[in-house]
Amino acid sequence: MLKLSNTSRIKVAADVLRRVSPKVMDALEQRPVYIRLKGLECMKDRGTREKAYVVHAPLEVIGGIPRLIRACRVIIDAFVEAGLVLEKDANRGLLLHATIMNAGNRKSKTSGKTEPFDARRIFAQYGKEEWGECYVREAHLSQRFVYDDNGYFHCCASIPFPEEKQGAFPTMKNFFQKMFS
Repeated sequence: MLKLSNTSRIKVAADVLRRVSPKVMDALEQRPVYIRLKGLECMKDRGTREKAYVVHAPLEVIGGIPRLIRACRVIIDAFVEAGLVLEKDANRGLLLHATIMNAGNRKSKTSGKTEPFDARRIFAQYGKEEWGECYVREAHLSQRFVYDDNGYFHCCASIPFPEEKQGAFPTMKNFFQKMFS
């Protein structure tokens, strides 16, 4: 997690992201990124199906994951070098995923602590669901707890990924429409 406690640090992070854009394109071998989301998992360090805190859909990169991992490492390393990463997160493993449910907003009325939820029925119904494939257009630097009018986290900065072949895959918006319709 980045430590962006004020607007000047957000600006620095945005500048770092923009500066590494050419290296990210190189790591992606100038080829578009397509992903597939399939199934559900609980965050390994965040509970069990019976007492879940975070449920996510694992991400596969169509055509192999190494390019996207390399691109992510370029971005992470640049943020670490700029001193923007929390110490505890500097050497944390990378988990590419789409968060589906997060108990972070579910606080106990008495203790104020985050309460887990029972996700067993969710896993029984959707655990092996094939959510779909889509093209990833860009990487965002998003601000947590601040939302744009479209309902997504506020985008402070973004960098493009290589362009797709026209109409090859749907966008992520289609994925969420399928999921919540």
